[in-house]
Amino acid sequence: MDRYVADVSGLSRSYVQKLISEGQVTIAGVPIKSNEQVVPGEVIELEVPDPRPLELEPEPIPLSIVYEDEDMLIVDKPAGLVVHPAPGHPNGTLVNALLARDTEYGGIAGVQRPGIVHRLDRDTSGVLMVAKNDLAQASLMAQLKARSVKKTYLGLAQGAVAATVGRIEAPIGRDSHHRTRMAVVPGGRDAVTGYHVRERLPGWTFLELDLITGRTHQIRVHLAAIGHPLAGDPLYGTGTSRRGPDGSSRLFLHSWRIELHSPGDDHLIQATAPLPPELEAVLVGLRARHVGEPGPVGPGGLTGQVGSVDDFEPVGGRDVG
Repeated sequence: MDRYVADVSGLSRSYVQKLISEGQVTIAGVPIKSNEQVVPGEVIELEVPDPRPLELEPEPIPLSIVYEDEDMLIVDKPAGLVVHPAPGHPNGTLVNALLARDTEYGGIAGVQRPGIVHRLDRDTSGVLMVAKNDLAQASLMAQLKARSVKKTYLGLAQGAVAATVGRIEAPIGRDSHHRTRMAVVPGGRDAVTGYHVRERLPGWTFLELDLITGRTHQIRVHLAAIGHPLAGDPLYGTGTSRRGPDGSSRLFLHSWRIELHSPGDDHLIQATAPLPPELEAVLVGLRARHVGEPGPVGPGGLTGQVGSVDDFEPVGGRDVG
């Protein structure tokens, strides 16, 4: 029952389970249990309570808005900005900045996450959706669950990625040895990342990446798992990859483009955020190096039961160039 209600409503399964435990999901007025089976013909009633009053303070943090209508906006988040308050980051977040701009946002994702439907890592820059009301938030969450939102990133990977177009399929879960990290693990959640080589540079490969699923640290974990960690990654990189090329000052990962349907009238929205100057400068520096300089080559893929790499299958059946 909890899985069915989550799929239909677009809410997260954990939030639906919470609503079920609070008696907010009923059949003929009788509260149901999460493990009940769905029976054809039943009418399931879901009541989403109004969000509790926010205890967050608005903060005048500058924001770059790349798209806005009456239901949603798309922000170009800078690197270093945390998306929502959490232990260790009670303020100075994107949410605090949003509240300084407008006090009304969708609240069904939780008190600390008004309007937030997905996240970017603190050190990742680029486009991120924000809902202005509950209906918009439910629509965007449903689109994410159905994988109909197309999210494309730009990243700089260490070494020479062999294939021009590829697809990484490997399950991701919590690293049993390092609880702050994710890893490719047997029994993890399915995860799929498509990639397309944009430019080959000395010692590095500039990639366009399609995030087909949306697991925590997915791109970083997948690229590290095939031997091509992202430049400037302090968590999954080692040695040269952790330092990045000359002039590198941050993780080279940018949420470049997003495509979705408007929660209001279903028209197609396409929004992009240009590569930040500090990342563009890294590419300029690499292009200035001797073209013939060889770079390190990582292993070509994964083996065993934890995943596979098909270097010749088009990503998602569409041209990602």
